[in-house]
Amino acid sequence: MLLDIAHKKLPVYKASAAFVKECFLILDSIGNEDRRDLCRQIRRAAVSIQLNIAEGCSKRTTAERRRYFEIARGSLVEVDAGIDILLTLNHLDEGIIEKLRNLANTCFQQLSNLINALNKEINS
Repeated sequence: MLLDIAHKKLPVYKASAAFVKECFLILDSIGNEDRRDLCRQIRRAAVSIQLNIAEGCSKRTTAERRRYFEIARGSLVEVDAGIDILLTLNHLDEGIIEKLRNLANTCFQQLSNLINALNKEINS
C-alpha cells in the first residue's frame, strides 16, 4: 500500500480485498486451458470491484462517487455470473465457494448501502 488514505479503512474496501483474494485462490485451483479466458474475465471483474471502490472514494462529487460504486457493484454481479457459469459446467464444486459467497453478499450489501446513502444525499 503506497498511500495512507481513507478508503483503505472502509469496511467495503476491506471486504472487496478479501473477495478478490478468494476469487484468485479459487480460480487458481481450476487450471485447464479451456477455462482460461473465463477465469481471466472473472479475475478482471473482481479486481475492478476493489479498484472502483478506491477510485470512487477519491471523487469530488457525490454523483461521481455513486457512479464508481455502481460500477463496482456491477463488476461484482459479473463475477457472480462467471462463477455461475463455472458451476453450471461443473468446473467448480459448490462446496469450495462458500467463503466467496459470503464475501460477495457482504460486498454487495455494503455497496448497496453506500449507493443508497449517496442517493439520499443527492436527492436532499
